[in-house]
Amino acid sequence: MPTYAEHVIASLKASGVRRLYGLPGDSLNGLTDAIRRDDDVDWVHVRHEESAALAAAAEAGLTGELTVCVGSCGPGNLHLINGLFDAQRSRVPVLAIAAQIPGSEIGSGYFQETRPQELFADCSVYAEVVTSPEHGPRILETAMRAAVERRGVAVVVVPGEIFLGKTARDLAPTVVRPARTVVRPDDATLREAAALLNDAKRVTILAGAGAAGAHDDLVRLAETLKAPVVHALRGKEYVSYDNPYDVGMTGLLGFASGYKAIEEADTLLMLGTDFPYRQFYPQDAKVIQLDLRGEQIGRRTHVDLPLVGSVRDTLPALLPLLTVKSARRHLDDALAHYARTRKSLDSLAVNDRERTPIHPQFVARTLDRLADEDAVFTVDVGSPVVWAARYLTFNGKRRLIGSFNHGTMANALPHAVGAQAAYPGRQVVSLSGDGGLTMLLGELFTLRQNRLPAKIVVFNNGSLNFVELEMKAAGIVNYATELDNPQLAEVAAAIGLFSRRVERPGDLEDALKAAFAHDGPALVEVMTARQELSVPPAVTVEQAKGFTLYAIRTILSGRGEELLDLVTTNVSRRILR
Repeated sequence: MPTYAEHVIASLKASGVRRLYGLPGDSLNGLTDAIRRDDDVDWVHVRHEESAALAAAAEAGLTGELTVCVGSCGPGNLHLINGLFDAQRSRVPVLAIAAQIPGSEIGSGYFQETRPQELFADCSVYAEVVTSPEHGPRILETAMRAAVERRGVAVVVVPGEIFLGKTARDLAPTVVRPARTVVRPDDATLREAAALLNDAKRVTILAGAGAAGAHDDLVRLAETLKAPVVHALRGKEYVSYDNPYDVGMTGLLGFASGYKAIEEADTLLMLGTDFPYRQFYPQDAKVIQLDLRGEQIGRRTHVDLPLVGSVRDTLPALLPLLTVKSARRHLDDALAHYARTRKSLDSLAVNDRERTPIHPQFVARTLDRLADEDAVFTVDVGSPVVWAARYLTFNGKRRLIGSFNHGTMANALPHAVGAQAAYPGRQVVSLSGDGGLTMLLGELFTLRQNRLPAKIVVFNNGSLNFVELEMKAAGIVNYATELDNPQLAEVAAAIGLFSRRVERPGDLEDALKAAFAHDGPALVEVMTARQELSVPPAVTVEQAKGFTLYAIRTILSGRGEELLDLVTTNVSRRILR
């Protein structure tokens, strides 16, 4: 008779899972031994369970398939929680196997005792305890089904001894695959949406990650309505490429052109996005929102017409109901504004006469130019995500993975682990901040141990840079944000990775080419400007006051040289160009 652990592995294999991310522990011995004896499932040994969950989230986000992370009892599975929040908020199917102390000891205050089913409740669609080997298969199947159908995290809590318990002799592996569905509004609601859009004079489309798989229909929609298309960050990889109506991004990381296209619309059509920043929505426009999850509609702005369905299923039914518009002044104005905005942004992404430290825009633009046409980019929360949002370009083959909803530090390196494990022959490039990299530095050892050839590009500005920007905007003198880093390239070299340190702009391209050509993991440390400002597309009165207060307080605190550096890095460069 198979053990419960053997049933788990057989069921995961039958459902398409090919690897588990985790760290071993005695409460996991039954499971890890079952993996050892199976040639078809890999164990990706990470150095921190948080990284296991982040890696699983990245793989699930790229493949759309169920992925698995594992944690031993108590502190082991507690370390999963931040990565599981990231997976849950990114809506990707992840199964977390959380080992538990011996079942007979639960409730006694035993060594390492916790209650994972309660602790993980806020970051999962399902969390349950297996009470016996006979009970376990049903819980496993329910959890896997919940993860793939609800696209979220499911947690199975297993006391260590149950992994070794015997199941029924004739028990077949569980096979769980997502059901295929078509989800769109009914015909009457679609006619109502079409009437609103046909009557509108200035339609703007705001598209997010829910537009995946609908690119061509989205472009046809924009052509029909003569509507500029603004994308949210998670929609960038699905919306921006081969799209003559794209006018950039809006939000804190976005472009002035995206903000303006929405602000000047009389009708905003939201497609597959829960874009969170209310200050970037129009004040007086009519709003139509289409989302697969009806409970999300109207959370950010007023909505005149809610539509429940997928973008991919809805647009083919909506398009025949629309009248082709001829007036295109709104579109042409938005496209002209985007062209000016894009030119301004690109003028900053150059080698500034070999000045140092290097401007991060130049790093991002050079990366974009040299990376493979099907590269997977992972980006740290903070300043790297700003430069990725503004300078990476997509073509329908490249992918972008980040902690865009949960917003955790240190995500890029473990996301790269998961991306590279899922696609061993594909170029994976991590845009890491120095703060993010050093927070989970141990995952450089994971790259070495698992022979994962990911390329890590570190934006080293010696600070928690985005936190500093937030302090400036709030009128606060920067404090406790400086990072006293060693030479991170030397650290990587000591670990056994190919590494380069770049201090001059002219050396950047050769260093990146060498790293990309290397057949193993590589790290390029780039010394970037600490005072580079990533100004949002619209500055509020409060933010303007905040920067003024910051300047006054910085001078009064005897740190006026910081303001001089800020001006030299930003204002003078823009004037000279």
